Amino acid sequence: MTLKDSIRYPSLLLAMLLLSGCVSVVRPNFQTELVKLRSGEYTLDPAHAALIFKVDHLELSTYVGRFNSFDASLDFDPKNVAATRLSGVVDMNSMDTNDSELEDTIKGTDWFDVAQFPQATFDTTNVQVLDDSRFEFTGDLTFRGITKPVTLTATFNGGADNFLTGKYTLGFTAMGSFKRSDYGMDSFAGIIGDEINLEIFAEFLRN
Repeated sequence: MTLKDSIRYPSLLLAMLLLSGCVSVVRPNFQTELVKLRSGEYTLDPAHAALIFKVDHLELSTYVGRFNSFDASLDFDPKNVAATRLSGVVDMNSMDTNDSELEDTIKGTDWFDVAQFPQATFDTTNVQVLDDSRFEFTGDLTFRGITKPVTLTATFNGGADNFLTGKYTLGFTAMGSFKRSDYGMDSFAGIIGDEINLEIFAEFLRN
């Protein structure tokens, strides 16, 4: 862009200047050190969250789907991580596999039985510190009316003031797994894997 262009198109120049400084505006106080993160009660930012599930198919590939509607809350104290509490709820009807016919089958009585069990929930019962940024959240996963313990390995990616929301924000990633047979779904063993892998990517806003 030339000086002549900047004179003719001042709005374009302004946009370029704003974009060039975007990183410093979004993350003016970005911190990854655990002790410098802010404690408090946090709620999920649904616009910046993803819940993905994966399962083996015929031992040839991994089938991937997601849930489009879920919510979570986080009670977090970086000075006492063991006291951290995470609670989540998933709308089982929001499952998305990019195949409507398959979704109808999975939501039926032989699988998720969404009509009778429209939600799945997770509530922590124990938190174990693994290192400076990774933790194990063990909690009760209630799914299809059955409650079993499940462990999520979580990573806090950092925190910063978010100028888009005006709230302090934590970045959070978690992974875990459970056996579908533990929740009464044992059909097609050998064709569809028993282990369901979960991946969670989320931002939490401080209340």
